[in-house]
Amino acid sequence: MLRYSGCKLAMAKPSIEAICKENLQEFADFLVQHMSYKRSSQAWVDGLSANWAAERPNYGYMLRDEGCVVGGIGAIYADRLIRGRIERFCNITSWCVLDDYRKFSMQLAMRLVAQEGIHLTDFSPTKVVAGALQFLKFQPLDEAVIVIPNLPIPGFGWRVETDPTRIDQDFSGELAKKWQDHAGFPWLNQILLGRPGQWCHVVYKRRSFKGLPSASILYVSDGGIFLQGLAAIKVHFLLRGMVSTHVERRMLPAVPRIAKIRTGFNTKQFKSDTLTSDDIDYLYSESVALDL
Repeated sequence: MLRYSGCKLAMAKPSIEAICKENLQEFADFLVQHMSYKRSSQAWVDGLSANWAAERPNYGYMLRDEGCVVGGIGAIYADRLIRGRIERFCNITSWCVLDDYRKFSMQLAMRLVAQEGIHLTDFSPTKVVAGALQFLKFQPLDEAVIVIPNLPIPGFGWRVETDPTRIDQDFSGELAKKWQDHAGFPWLNQILLGRPGQWCHVVYKRRSFKGLPSASILYVSDGGIFLQGLAAIKVHFLLRGMVSTHVERRMLPAVPRIAKIRTGFNTKQFKSDTLTSDDIDYLYSESVALDL
């Protein structure tokens, strides 16, 4: 039986309370002990403190029994410009409940989902969590990943820039905002692929695939430009020691000719009354704030 901070785990119904600045440290300490991700308590606090919303209602919700934290579910909020409208998102993260309290997990999630006027996402659900989210009317995202070998074939006419100021007046508006909003995360890499007046913003992480360095794409602002300039971006990655590029199929309008499809991943989920899967990306979420 799992134990936390020396507290005896009883079977009484725990209380549900909002996670706020005052108790965020308690939730972070709980995650250090019970989540599989190995990070410090301060790293959890920093990641869960990420916020891109004008008003933040909470940091999620947690279960408490006889003074002890016995479960919780984190939340990262963001106001996003989608198709000309400001939309509010809540990204679910770090859902962890001790075994003896699993029957209260849905009540915990429903408290978060019951918030009005927000679109909900979960980008790292376990199979059990994915099933629970589907019960709550979440929809799955296409989980297939395209694996592209980074071949040394030059892409003529296409530029890859790591310094956005080099594209002068093109670096402005929403493009500049997204770049600057994600510039402070050391595990993220950003590039601009294209040519004057036609740029694709790409955000990626360095990862390992079959023991070899790879580029794992988190965000592609324009899938068409990405495919047109693919040769240039492959050379860019190869010169930096990454032998393959991994990008979700749903991010691109077509599968490149020399590529393989990987499936079998836990399905990412979203819940919205008005948005479609095409409106969902991984910026402003746990995917960037927690380096998952």
